[in-house]
Formats: sequence, structure tokens, C-alpha cells
Amino acid sequence: MITGSLPALVTPFTNGQVDRDALKKLVNWHVEQGSHGLVPVGTTGESPTLTHSEHDEVVKIVVETAAGRIPVVAGAGSNNTIETVRLVNAAKAAGADAALVVSPYYNKPTQAGLIAHFTAAADCGLPIILYNIPGRSVVDISPATMGELAKHPMIVGVKDATGDLARVPRTRMSCGTDFVQVSGEDATALGFNAHGGVGCISVTANVAPALCAEFQNATLAGDYPKALTLLDRLMPLHDAIFIEPGLVGAKYAMSLLGLCSDEVRLPLVDLTDETKAKVKSAMRFAGLFD
Repeated sequence: MITGSLPALVTPFTNGQVDRDALKKLVNWHVEQGSHGLVPVGTTGESPTLTHSEHDEVVKIVVETAAGRIPVVAGAGSNNTIETVRLVNAAKAAGADAALVVSPYYNKPTQAGLIAHFTAAADCGLPIILYNIPGRSVVDISPATMGELAKHPMIVGVKDATGDLARVPRTRMSCGTDFVQVSGEDATALGFNAHGGVGCISVTANVAPALCAEFQNATLAGDYPKALTLLDRLMPLHDAIFIEPGLVGAKYAMSLLGLCSDEVRLPLVDLTDETKAKVKSAMRFAGLFD
């Protein structure tokens, strides 16, 4: 089952190229830190600016390095259904445990188009986590559509980044209680789990995996006072990382911890000095360094 803290893994770069050694070290570090799974080559993994061969290679490296210790949910999203199917098949061939498939962006398909798109992905035979993020894709997978999609045996859950906590019980009503719901928003992950969610595909977990895993463990055990205490420590970091695009903030914070470089690909650029100072301050507040 996909549950707990699943870092939306960054793709480390050095001199414009994927840093394979750093990627392997990150996977091992996340296992040691207690992350419950990994989600490579999503938006946080800079999938829009990876070549197809780089995308496939990153998935392969993460799966091989994880070696079954924790599940790997491979990003496989595109607004092109043919390309989505190719990505899902590549993730399946690499040995990923599931694929994360975003609702098609820019095209603005109807709900019927969404059903056809996700069904094509699911027919590949790899478990599919839907990714509903209308703020970026424009289209919203409605709870009724989610219910139709949940009838497919390979469509097993959703990463919900709507920011609407009421969506969680509505999805339970449409899809049943076994349908996996994980949050796509760090800041509301406590409320999401309280409403029936079972985890978070997290950007902040790139930087503070042990704290994020401990936080998720607390919510899943029903220990919300402990979870709230941990959220108090993490909240400034959630906010600081997302002042500018989250993956840029995460990579900068990771560079301070010596995990990888802060290099990103255009059109993303380095953080401003003001934001860097806020990220550093939030990391100190969380206890990540003195």
C-alpha cells in the first residue's frame, strides 16, 4: 500500500547533466531516514525539462537503488496520452511499484476525456495513482469521475493537490475506503489525513525526511497532538520552500545539507538572496542544523 511520507524526489544535476551518483546517494539516504516511498520524475523531479531518455534512466536508477526496500511510484505524466502510455510502460519495465499520472494539462479535456486518458494508462497493467492538481493542469478530476476510474483494478489511488480537505471524504464516498488518498500539499497534510488520507507526496521531505516520516507516522497512528507539535516545527520550512518554485527551494536547502547541488534547469532559476535567508532560518527552526 502507498502510504506515509513519500518524497517527491528531486533530480540532482551537475554541470547540466543528471548526477547519477548523487541520485543513488539520495535514495539510500531516504531509506535510512525512514521515508516510506519515493516518487521520482514528477514535477519536483523537473520532468518537464528532462529528456525522455533521462526520465527513463532516473526511474531505473531509483528502482534499482531502492532494491525493494521502499516502494517507488514513478512519475509518468503527460498531456499526450500516447506519451503517457509509453512512460507507464517504461516504469513497469523498470520495476516501479506504481505510476503517478497527472491530469492532462493545457488540453482541457472533458471528464469523458479524462476517463479515456487514465484508462489507457491503467490498461498498461501497472497500478496507477491519479494526480489531481487543477491549479496547474486547469482541469479538475471530479469526485464522480474519480469514482468511475476507481472501478478499474489498476487505478488504486489519488494524489490530491486541490487544497480542498472536503474532497477527501467526498472521494471516499465515490471510490470507497480502500482507495488510496495521499496529499500533494505539505502544509495541509495533517488535516488531509484526519479526513481520511493516508500520506503525502511531499516536497519538504526532500529536506527533512525523518521529520516528515515521523509526522506521517503520528497521524496514521492517530496521535494528532504529536503530529501537531511536529507540524509546528515543519510549517516555517513548508512556507519558505514554496516562496519560489518548491523544487528550487528544496534543492537549495539540500545543498546546505551537502546532499546535492542547487542546480536547476531553465526556465527555473536560483533563489533570490532574500528567499535563501528565509529557507536557512526555517531549517534552523526545524532543527536541521545549528
